[in-house]
Amino acid sequence: MAFNPDAPGNPEQIFGLPFTPENARVVLLPVPWQATTSFRRGTRDGPRAIREASLQVDLHDLEVGEAWREGYAMLLESDLVRLWDEAAEGDALAVIAAGGDEAGDLVTVAALGRVNALSGQVNDYVHAEVSRLLDAGRLPGVVGGDHSVPFGAILAAAERYPGLGILHIDAHADLREAYEGFVWSHASILHNVLTRIEGIGAVAQVGLRDVGSAEAAFAAADARVFWFTDPQIQRALAEGTPWLSLVREIVAVLPKKIWITLDIDGLEPALCPGTGTPVPGGLTWGQTCVLLAEVAAHCTIVGFDLNEVGPGEWDGNVGARLLYKLCGHAVRS
Repeated sequence: MAFNPDAPGNPEQIFGLPFTPENARVVLLPVPWQATTSFRRGTRDGPRAIREASLQVDLHDLEVGEAWREGYAMLLESDLVRLWDEAAEGDALAVIAAGGDEAGDLVTVAALGRVNALSGQVNDYVHAEVSRLLDAGRLPGVVGGDHSVPFGAILAAAERYPGLGILHIDAHADLREAYEGFVWSHASILHNVLTRIEGIGAVAQVGLRDVGSAEAAFAAADARVFWFTDPQIQRALAEGTPWLSLVREIVAVLPKKIWITLDIDGLEPALCPGTGTPVPGGLTWGQTCVLLAEVAAHCTIVGFDLNEVGPGEWDGNVGARLLYKLCGHAVRS
C-alpha cells in the first residue's frame, strides 16, 4: 500500500513514517538513562514521550519541505540500558543526598564507583551503536535521557571527522569536572568532550544563563570555546541587533562539519516545563528554528543529540517537533 503522508501513519515508528533503521537515512538511538540528574528526574522517559507525541507532527515542514522522504527511523530502546539505569538509580540518589563526593565516606565512595562504572558502560554502548550507524552511512541522532548520554556518539563522530565542531544549545555550560563526583555527569558533558576526545574543533555554546565560576575560567582558557550567553543575546536584541545577525556570528565560529548537542533547557521553560533543571530565560521556538536553519545552510551536520526532555505530554510534543527539525536540517545540510 502506498504511504499517504497526510493520513495517520505507522504507530510503531517515529513520526508514523514507513521506514525502518535498515532503509532510513536518519537513524535515532534512544538512550533511557538519567543516573546523574541532579535536580528533577524523569528524563529517562523522554525518548518514549517523544516517540508517542511524534505521531502528531505533520510531515510537510515549512522550512525543509519533504526531507522526511530521505527516511527517519528510531531504534528500539535497549533493555540493557534500562537495567543499567535502574541499577544506578539508588546509588546515584544516595550520593546526591550525601552531598556528592564531598561526603568522603566509604559508602558514598563505593556508590560513586558503581555509578561511574555503569555510566562508562553507557558510553561504550552509545559509541558502538553510533559507530555502527556511521559505518553504514547513516546520519545518527541520539535521544536522551540526561545530557551525559551523547559522549560516546560525539567520540564516534570525532574519530571520523577530525576538527569536528560542536553547536551546543543549553542553559548550562556543562563544563564542570566530575560534578558531585560523577565522572560522566550531565553537568560535565562538554568538559569531557573537550578534555577526553582528540581533534575537537570550535565549540559554540548558545543560550547559557546558569554557569559556575570554574566553568567560566575553563571556557576563557580554552580558545576553542565561544560563549553566546543569554544575557549577551538579550542585550543585543534590546539594542536592536537582528537575531539573524547574532546567528551569523555563531555560525562564523563553527567549522564546516559539526555535531549539534541540544539540551532542551536551552529553550525557554514554557517549552520544556518537565526538564530536569529548568532556568528562566532561554531561546524562543522561533529563534531556535532560525538558528538551526542558518547553521544547516552553512555547515554539514554529521550527527546530533537531543536531551533532557521531560516525560510529560507537552514536553514530548515540543521534543518531537524539535527532533523533527533536527532530522530535517541534518538531511538538508
